[in-house]
Amino acid sequence: MKTLIFILLAVVFSVTTNNLEAQPVKEHGQLAVNGKFLVNQQSEPVMLTGVSYGWHNWWPRFYNEESVTWLAEDWGCSVVRAALGVGPRGSYLDRKEWSLEKIEAVIEGAIQNDIYVIIDWHSHEFHEEEAKAFFTEMAKKYGDHPHVIYEIFNEPVRDSWEKVKAYSVEVIKAIRKHDPDNIILVGNPHWDQDIHIVADSPIEGFDNLMYTVHFYAATHKQELRDRCRYAIDKNIPVFISESAGMSANGDGPINYEEWHKWIDFMKENKISWVSWSVSDKDETCSMLKPSASDTGGWTEEDLKESGIKTRELLREMAGLKE
Repeated sequence: MKTLIFILLAVVFSVTTNNLEAQPVKEHGQLAVNGKFLVNQQSEPVMLTGVSYGWHNWWPRFYNEESVTWLAEDWGCSVVRAALGVGPRGSYLDRKEWSLEKIEAVIEGAIQNDIYVIIDWHSHEFHEEEAKAFFTEMAKKYGDHPHVIYEIFNEPVRDSWEKVKAYSVEVIKAIRKHDPDNIILVGNPHWDQDIHIVADSPIEGFDNLMYTVHFYAATHKQELRDRCRYAIDKNIPVFISESAGMSANGDGPINYEEWHKWIDFMKENKISWVSWSVSDKDETCSMLKPSASDTGGWTEEDLKESGIKTRELLREMAGLKE
């Protein structure tokens, strides 16, 4: 009888543990920034890990609640990033209502699966008034949900930090009118590479801000990690909202040695990271093959090399066994 009771308790403990792993928001609750760390509702440092969808206007077929469920349950994602394409033909600026439907499907899927979701203004240029209007709408609709993280400028390219900073302050103000506490991610110049410049002149007067860095391991190596270290040492909270193992153009061979150096660096410093991307383009960084269904259920035959490795890393971080 004692043996049977022990087995039953072990099963209950295992189920409970798995449920906690599958419910990051239930476990961590409202996120905040404390110094250089992203922290949970117990004020403990937390490290989110997940994937970014590709530009919604080019790979809309994956923007559905079912794919979010698959990424949460099978890949072990604690966060997904909904990349609202802004700028190219057929993007948010041209097709607002359709675009909102796609983005909100991922947001709703994340809320249903109790994982975090980054609402990403995926632009390389300034569209300040449109950004303020969009994030005002998102904050009004989803600001009460602790699941939501706002990324207000994907990758500034040629503009100075002073200009990006001024833009960011205006968008932050628009969000904070309706959402006083959810995390806001702020970009920086040259494809989110100038985190060392941010460290010398961060935005002041707002809580729960973090600054994004993007790396592609075959291109961005120790020099960028050194910039991150400089920022961290100055108490700047860093969030890797886009990353992968190949070159910065999204193609070419994966540099596993450098990728693992980044993984170790992020673990050491409790830096959250997101991998690019859920898409099926003919390039290394697109994780899926055209055979992959719209809604998940992907086998290894549906995954490209980057997808296989990303899933492996995420499942390891989530404590999931094959």
